[in-house]
Amino acid sequence: MHRRHVLMLAAALPAFATTATTAGAAGTIAYAPGVAEAAMDEGRIVLLTFKASWCTTCAAQERVLAKLRADNAAYDAAISFIDVDWDEFGDGDLSRSLRIPRRSTLVLMQGRRELGRLVAETGADEIAALLDLGVAAAA
Repeated sequence: MHRRHVLMLAAALPAFATTATTAGAAGTIAYAPGVAEAAMDEGRIVLLTFKASWCTTCAAQERVLAKLRADNAAYDAAISFIDVDWDEFGDGDLSRSLRIPRRSTLVLMQGRRELGRLVAETGADEIAALLDLGVAAAA
């Protein structure tokens, strides 16, 4: 392989890795100030995942959420999924207003009303029960 091919590949890998990890599951929105707030003000069902790229508990939650969403299309039909980067927004207005204690916190909202919350929970049954609340609220 030529040196320029190696350099081009090396330059492309970080961009690919960033895209793969920040995009998350299909239909997951990366939080920016105002994004979740607008969805909640519209009265939508929103699952906020407060996570950090280096957090192993967050990664476990992400794997469970991806599997549950792949297995049950009703979750994506009823719920808007928004990832909140803890390192960037953990001390922001949204985190403070919802009293988020730490990364690896999942909060299900219907409009501005909290329907449920899990902190550092990675069990598929518990996370599915939270998502089921969202589906029931949307019905």
